[in-house]
Amino acid sequence: MVYSEKFKSRMVAKMVGPHGVSASTLAGDVGIGQPTLSRWLREARTVPDMAKKSRRTKEKARPKRPQDWSPEEKLRVVVESRGLTDEELGAFLRKEGLHQAQVEEWSATAHSSVLARKGATKPSAESKRIRELERELRRKEKALAEAAALLILKKKGPGDLGGRGRRHGAEERQMILKLIDEAVKSGARLDRACDTLGLTTRSVQRWREQGEHGFDRRLGPKTPPPNKLSPAERKEVLDAANRPEHRDLSPKQIVPQLADKGVYLASESTFYRILHEEDALHHREPSRPRTVARPQEHVATGPLDLWSWDITYLRSAVRGAFYYLYLVEDIWSRKIVGWAVHEEESMDLAARLIDDTAIRLGCDRSGLVLHSDNGGPMKGSTMLATLQRLGIVPSFSRPHVSDDNPYSEALFRTLKYRPEYPRGAFASLEAARQWVEDFVAWYNTEHLHSAIGFVTPEDRHTGRDIAILAARQRTYEAARKRNPERWTRDTRNWDRLEVVKLNPERGKSAA
Repeated sequence: MVYSEKFKSRMVAKMVGPHGVSASTLAGDVGIGQPTLSRWLREARTVPDMAKKSRRTKEKARPKRPQDWSPEEKLRVVVESRGLTDEELGAFLRKEGLHQAQVEEWSATAHSSVLARKGATKPSAESKRIRELERELRRKEKALAEAAALLILKKKGPGDLGGRGRRHGAEERQMILKLIDEAVKSGARLDRACDTLGLTTRSVQRWREQGEHGFDRRLGPKTPPPNKLSPAERKEVLDAANRPEHRDLSPKQIVPQLADKGVYLASESTFYRILHEEDALHHREPSRPRTVARPQEHVATGPLDLWSWDITYLRSAVRGAFYYLYLVEDIWSRKIVGWAVHEEESMDLAARLIDDTAIRLGCDRSGLVLHSDNGGPMKGSTMLATLQRLGIVPSFSRPHVSDDNPYSEALFRTLKYRPEYPRGAFASLEAARQWVEDFVAWYNTEHLHSAIGFVTPEDRHTGRDIAILAARQRTYEAARKRNPERWTRDTRNWDRLEVVKLNPERGKSAA
């Protein structure tokens, strides 16, 4: 295979510099042989143009995320941030693109590293043996995590996506890239994740280069294929399907009967395709035709009308093992009304959480709707019996459609992208529970939610948001009176959102 100079320069850029990877490591990621990558690197050191291109490619690299910074860069930030006033620190953090929690975490890490270095002693034979065992354990944990990630990818994926010449639309590409990113983040190697979906690493890399709006630029064949059926052959297929002895049969039965007579006109799939193109392929059986059901629309006009709940993973200190966060959200107010963290995913634990939450809030449960996806804990017998006893109406998403439970999915996204969220794993179950407790307190009482007028969920749940929004409206009206020339239209809308919908009917919009 012939690679372009641009692609070679990009590969060289990944192998040079203080953060460059080795040729063998890069070979496992991109699917190109290590000798080939090493040769490109040697040529780049001798050919000025390629070296210049590699440097230019590196200069245009995207800015790194804070968690991808090198130890030297993190130490620089820690040193420069010390002694700054609150105002100076705020300007410094915005300029560096950081949060205060990240700087505090790096400072604590640097301090612990210094203390560890001071107390370091010469390793003994026993400590060397322990390190070897730890390395072996990490290797096995990594292999276990990769196997688990590939199993999840295979379960979530739409099947084999490969095949020479197969086309993938822009939306399908983004879906595939998202699945692969999740697998790689969970511990799978890129080439293994691509193999699971039947793709090559080069195809995935090309899709990333083309960006979010990339599409298949092939214009398709400009001449009909030589094996295309002629109009006479096409008519012969239709005539055979409409003969008296075949008119009540499907192509699955027509093709074998023709074969018994020594006749071959076309394949079974060709029969189906031609009948479909001629609008002659309709449901004729006594059974009902397949329909695609839309999820039921639910409307919330106040707190405790509609809840949404789900379970998400929290990484533990053991690779491949997780803690499970159970979270219940009031959709109208966006308040987290119940949560729990356990070491297992269980319908009994889920039922206990819903029972405790409903009793603690003391709400009128006669009209309360609880929405969830189709997981085992959600549809288990214990959970359904609990909901029936409490008088809560269960509601479920369609199978394999995460968009039907958008509020819980959005809440989990907010949770896992907080600056304080551990980049590694939770040290223990108690540590995970403590972190979630702090997050729930912040989310309910401090977080200004964009979907409910930038008030806290607690204020909206208790009705205090009415006075807050009215005060904001008066502030803007007064500002407009002082400087009317600054407003060419109405002031910002601070009206309260009264109705929130879950899975609105087609043509309508959700809050």
